[in-house]
Amino acid sequence: MKTFSKRHGYINEVEITVREDAPSGLRCFVIDIAEDDCDLSPSDLRPIICRVLNESPNSDNWTNYPNIDYEIRYLIGNCKWHKVYDIIERLYAYLIKNNRYEREADIKANIFQDEINEYFLENGIGWKLVDGQIEIRGAEAFEKIMKSAQEQLESNIQYSTASKELHEAIKDLSGRPLADTTGAIQHAMASLECVAREISDQPKLTLGKIMERHSITIPPPLDEAVKKAWGYASEYGRHLQ
Repeated sequence: MKTFSKRHGYINEVEITVREDAPSGLRCFVIDIAEDDCDLSPSDLRPIICRVLNESPNSDNWTNYPNIDYEIRYLIGNCKWHKVYDIIERLYAYLIKNNRYEREADIKANIFQDEINEYFLENGIGWKLVDGQIEIRGAEAFEKIMKSAQEQLESNIQYSTASKELHEAIKDLSGRPLADTTGAIQHAMASLECVAREISDQPKLTLGKIMERHSITIPPPLDEAVKKAWGYASEYGRHLQ
């Protein structure tokens, strides 16, 4: 059942302040939401967490509470920050694959994903869980633009390559422990180049040549911005520090 805050839209997005970290509150929350809302027991969670962290379960711990519960909270509380996000992804995958009924699996996985994303929003964490994978999250306006761009590209088969390039750019930005900024720029410009080739019917020209030779309706000053972005990516994209 949705809480009062959710029913009335009082979920507030906090300015992003956390990228390469997993605060202690998040580490506790992952266990809480898995146990309380997704009906996983500590003994369900222990092999998943131990596998991600390459740890052996403590054979002296037999009871779920307090022993195994304390063990898994200690493990997630003391692991490297990026491993916490690996655990989140692995838990989502477990919920999808290990429920008896498909509909129940979807419900549990969606609950887990929604709760994790809500926590990210309210605590300024710059990540999001999308279909079981952690991706970089920006401000609300950035998220709307990216979602719109992806939906428009995916809706037309002729832009399938452009859509894949944009997806790869997002993956590069989502890289951990460090984002692949160079790769993100290259894939983003490749996506734009694919669209320009389709519009101009010039499948072999580069974006720079297309902008020089063909009149594509991009209103100023955005047209100049595109040219400069392409020039920058071509000149420096492979050598960013």
